[in-house]
Amino acid sequence: MSKLTHIDEDNRPAMVDVSAKAVTQREARARAVVRLPSVVRDAIEDDEIHSKKGPVFATAIIAGVMAAKKTHELIPFCHPLGLEDCKISVTVVGNEARIETCCRVTHKTGVEMEALTAASVAALTIYDMCKGLSHDIVIGDVELVAKSGGKQDFRRE
Repeated sequence: MSKLTHIDEDNRPAMVDVSAKAVTQREARARAVVRLPSVVRDAIEDDEIHSKKGPVFATAIIAGVMAAKKTHELIPFCHPLGLEDCKISVTVVGNEARIETCCRVTHKTGVEMEALTAASVAALTIYDMCKGLSHDIVIGDVELVAKSGGKQDFRRE
């Protein structure tokens, strides 16, 4: 039998049954890094890029929150969650835009996928809004930073 959580006893894909799990407050944090070529980095003024499509980082934050709320529509076996909080920040350090997300819910299942989806879509939005300046933008290092409130907590060192 597989140790993967989304595989049933017949080795087929399956949603995890959370009916017997306890409702707890759960939190997950994720991050992503967008490496910006100098032409994009040089377009940043006052911690923002104003493209023809609008303010890049502000739009990325909105897109990330929207994506977190729709994660269950994008990832087949994710349970629909009524997020209680989703915060996203974009910070520019050198030639990188660093995206950090934090999602919270009181539920029977965690919000890791929501935090990761928020970081990923925020990064994709930065790419989309800046690709007119350069296609040398690189999205990388999308990772879960921490989670708490479930069966076991996790913190990346």
